[in-house]
Amino acid sequence: MSVSLLLDLYELTMGQSYFIYRRDTLATFDLFIRELPVNRGYLVACGLEDILSYIKNLRFSQDDIGYLRKQGLFSEDFLEYLSGFKFKGDIWAMPEGTIFFANEPVIRVTASIIEAQIVESFLLNTVNLQTMIASKASRIVSAAGGRKVYDFALRRTHGSEAGVKVARSSYIAGFSGTSCVLAGKIYKIPIAGTMAHSFIMSFKQEIDSFLAYSTIFPDRSTLLVDTYDTKKGIENAITIGLYLKEKGYRLQGIRLDSGDITELSKLARRMFDRAGLDYVKIFASGNLDEFKIKDLLDKGAKVDNFGVGTNMGASIDAPCLDVIYKLSEVTDESGNFLATMKLSKHKVTYPGRKQVFRLQDKYGKFKHDILGLEKEKVGGKPLLVKVVDKGRIIYKLPGIEKIKAHVKNNLSGFPEDLKRVNPKLKYSVVISPRLKKLKQGLTSRLEKSQ
Repeated sequence: MSVSLLLDLYELTMGQSYFIYRRDTLATFDLFIRELPVNRGYLVACGLEDILSYIKNLRFSQDDIGYLRKQGLFSEDFLEYLSGFKFKGDIWAMPEGTIFFANEPVIRVTASIIEAQIVESFLLNTVNLQTMIASKASRIVSAAGGRKVYDFALRRTHGSEAGVKVARSSYIAGFSGTSCVLAGKIYKIPIAGTMAHSFIMSFKQEIDSFLAYSTIFPDRSTLLVDTYDTKKGIENAITIGLYLKEKGYRLQGIRLDSGDITELSKLARRMFDRAGLDYVKIFASGNLDEFKIKDLLDKGAKVDNFGVGTNMGASIDAPCLDVIYKLSEVTDESGNFLATMKLSKHKVTYPGRKQVFRLQDKYGKFKHDILGLEKEKVGGKPLLVKVVDKGRIIYKLPGIEKIKAHVKNNLSGFPEDLKRVNPKLKYSVVISPRLKKLKQGLTSRLEKSQ
């Protein structure tokens, strides 16, 4: 399906106005998050792969043009322009998996003002969903403290496409797999699953369902033990575990999906260990997130792996990001770039073409970031890299395992407190001297000219 019309109407109405009055104007836009959600110490950049695919394939088909013509809003000249549309600008972006913070441009677009405006909605939509999910999932991975976490969110995500993107975003953030088979196929993510209560309820007795399943999957059975009475379910799972052991197989685990997970997991661990089945893993699910996982582990729950669905797949405590796409410079009649900014109360933006620089100490730990002008000499590693040059994709996309490793390595350089469920520390993002000066001078001029 073509996504060329996946944009807000005002991108096109502004585009027609630009076409008439400012056709040759160039502009730079920054995409950034204005404020971190509550309890978030950081964000994980995600979505660049889809953005580059979109830029590469962005065209308006004749069917698209026909639909727009029927709206009675657009001139034939502008429709003809759209029929030959191709993005020809430059894009700089933070590689996927990069940790970033509020007010740091994660994407920077420099192009004709029409082109830069037309791509706005897709960029915002993509970064919002995938960064939101990757950031939530990263917190869950940290809370799990090295235990494996799996994505079970498909049935509760906001649409089928979101289900696939949630699987990818959470895997990048450190999840070990997904229940979504399509995501597994597309992105080569390990797929995982157990069984539903309906499977157990379809048999006369719980143990019959366990036996049937483990007979078919003797080397990869995880039994759901809480359909009726959890203690009895654990006993039945032990019976199956011993049966499989005699046959030369191993019961992989049990899943606890309800009740007092802490006490039930302790009970299960004692029972399996006494039966000589100490290798059987205890898997927990049921409306889990970083807060509940932390609480379980703080109470001493004997859980080896977690399945996380709704609360991660909908990022339930922060279901959207304050994602912004704002103009930072625009050319004048002579073609010279002039810095610009927004002055609205509580929504002031930073002017000019910017870069984010990350500084490390001698031990390789990150000290702070500097938001500065692109060519400013402030030290540190620049985070934005050029990914599109004059409309051509020049960035070699890394594989999903490399992105996943980048998240892990990137996070290791930050203070542990930032990764906690309720971080106390706020990572410092310093405004550079030249950017401060530019902002102050421009603010004064704009206030006088209005």
